[in-house]
Amino acid sequence: MAEREEHTFPGLEEFKAHYRNIISLLGEDVEREGLLKTPERAAKAMLTLTEGYRIDPNEILLSAKFKEEYSQMVIVKDIDFFSLCEHHILPFYGKAHVGYIPNGYITGLSKVARVVDIFSHRLQVQERMTLQIKECIQNALDPLGVMVVVEAKHTCMQMRGVEKQNAITTTSDFTGAFRQAKTREEFMDLIRHG
Repeated sequence: MAEREEHTFPGLEEFKAHYRNIISLLGEDVEREGLLKTPERAAKAMLTLTEGYRIDPNEILLSAKFKEEYSQMVIVKDIDFFSLCEHHILPFYGKAHVGYIPNGYITGLSKVARVVDIFSHRLQVQERMTLQIKECIQNALDPLGVMVVVEAKHTCMQMRGVEKQNAITTTSDFTGAFRQAKTREEFMDLIRHG
């Protein structure tokens, strides 16, 4: 997601004012040279990191929905993502692996990665993000099944609280044909070794 021009950020001025207040409440001098542009930078960063609220992921999938009789597993794996934990507004990041079994329709492969981007660019919990990705693909394409696995490190666990730097959280969710253990095992084998 490329850097945006200032005029494309709705509410930028209000966000900047709030960040100026936060910096001041911390006891800093917002007029100090190093902090002069910080409110604007922080506001732009937050608006970029939460732009998923302003994009419809279903439209993204439907914009590249094609009739195709392919009926085997389609997997897009190792999709890098960054998100913000809704509890502390600290980053969590990792990889998402998404698979589906078409039922007459496929979508552009980049659109699957884009759906991950959209849901990750919101205040999130990993569990909900996993569910939302699965439901979006299921609703837009009506495939025989969808499976999503998300692996992430949470800076809220690394920097505060338990301070465990190497903990990785894995979530998964699935529909349809992936309810069969053999199909899930094939998916897991392909994302690990394929």
